Amino acid sequence: MTGDEPVADGPVGDDIEYGIDEQPPLGESIVLGIQHYLTMVGANIAVPLILASAMGMTDYPGVTARFIGTFFVVSGIATLAQTTFGNRYPIVQGAPFSMLAPALAIVGVVTAGGVSGGSGWEAALLQLQGAIIVAAVVEVAMGYFGLVGKLRRFLSPVVIAPTIALIGLSLFSAPQITTPDQSWWLLGLTLGLILLFSQYLDVKHRAFRLYPVILALVIAWVVAAALSVAGVIGGSHPGFVDLEQVADTRLLLPIYPFQWGVPQVTTAFVVGMFAGVLASIVESIGDYYAVANITGSGAPSGKRINHGIGMEGLMNVFAGVMGTGGSTSYSENIGAIGLTGVASRYVVQIGAVVMLFVGFIGYFGQLIATIPDPIVGGLFIAMFGQIVAVGVSNLRHVDLDSSRNTFVIGFALFVGLAIPAYMGNFESTLAFREAVGLEATVDSLVGTSGSGAIWIEAAAQAVVDTVFIIGSTGMAVGGLAALVLDNTIPGSREERGLAEWDRITEDETDFDSFWDRWVRTEAGTED
Repeated sequence: MTGDEPVADGPVGDDIEYGIDEQPPLGESIVLGIQHYLTMVGANIAVPLILASAMGMTDYPGVTARFIGTFFVVSGIATLAQTTFGNRYPIVQGAPFSMLAPALAIVGVVTAGGVSGGSGWEAALLQLQGAIIVAAVVEVAMGYFGLVGKLRRFLSPVVIAPTIALIGLSLFSAPQITTPDQSWWLLGLTLGLILLFSQYLDVKHRAFRLYPVILALVIAWVVAAALSVAGVIGGSHPGFVDLEQVADTRLLLPIYPFQWGVPQVTTAFVVGMFAGVLASIVESIGDYYAVANITGSGAPSGKRINHGIGMEGLMNVFAGVMGTGGSTSYSENIGAIGLTGVASRYVVQIGAVVMLFVGFIGYFGQLIATIPDPIVGGLFIAMFGQIVAVGVSNLRHVDLDSSRNTFVIGFALFVGLAIPAYMGNFESTLAFREAVGLEATVDSLVGTSGSGAIWIEAAAQAVVDTVFIIGSTGMAVGGLAALVLDNTIPGSREERGLAEWDRITEDETDFDSFWDRWVRTEAGTED
């Protein structure tokens, strides 16, 4: 496939420099691909660091570096698989925050001695792997058997707009932005540079249009590193860059399947993790619509959605085998597409190959870990603000003079922010169980003995954990609220934007899966 071929995935938007099927020169693609990945390194490092800290793994720096490297190896392979065999959208795959809540719950139970087999980080990680693998198998079935795609007929712009907007709004309170000891000058420098390059100087030189994120990040990091070396910024400053830690690691990290041992499966953990998978599915569908919208492509067909979720399930199985916290579509690089106009699938694949190889290099993980939180916070504001705007832009298809529509949209946005804020009062599902009085309620209803009581308690825990996990995910709460209201409150297809959306949604035959493009084509050639 070359850059001169027609774009099969839809028309290219006016602000798109490179369409989905276009291939920039290799050298340019490498830099652009790295830029796509740099927009998500903060989150892709935050997840393993949070898990490592919860498990007590941080007491072993070499193991932690290998754990982080594994996340990047999995991210690279999952991105290649999704862009080649899955939905073929230029979306980076990475560690999911939506699956972090059940992961922390599992770690909390295991490290507290709640299951047999030990209470160290190794035991916790094996239980986490087992829960992810089994829950992901169900996700694979939901995708490839077409269950997720069937939901598409219930989705209208009234549902998708607040869901996408909440993806962007979900990080407005991220600690990289709102921490009390924030270095606002460093965050402001990063954000200001991104705005300067992408919005003001983009017409002055093509480099500012294509590389605003990587330019801003490198400049801000060099400034912070220089001030740290000069002693202007101390070790307690949030902008401090500790270059010494880069030298205190191995050059090459041994990363391979089942590197931590054979995964263990506990039913209660699987149920809790599946709630995280469901939240991940809702977020991913929003990402698919967002990237289609921002690239000027038709809204995704049910077939494309099914292949995307099915492949995410397969890559979650792979993530469990490798020993990470899962894999899902990442919203960060969708924001980068909006800022840079680079929507090339080829660029994202090149970036994935680079991340796959450097994941084995210990110095890389440690170097990336030196990027201060204020710089990451500046990236978040620019990237996720773009996604909020993409979500709002979907409302151009609906009748905003309709009180029905404005109620559904406003309600979904409000509960999508309010309920996760409430759930934030509880550190884990264990704390939420205690707050709702789960154990006392079960005891009063069925007593404290007998196999029936055990099963009822397990079922009640699964329900409470699911409520907590989904309730902690803003786009899941808002998306589900909008889905229910939009499909139960009377409204015409024109009013809900479905009539207009039907005209811009790609046909099922417009998406060619890997099977269609290679297996059937080869079979037809042989005949």
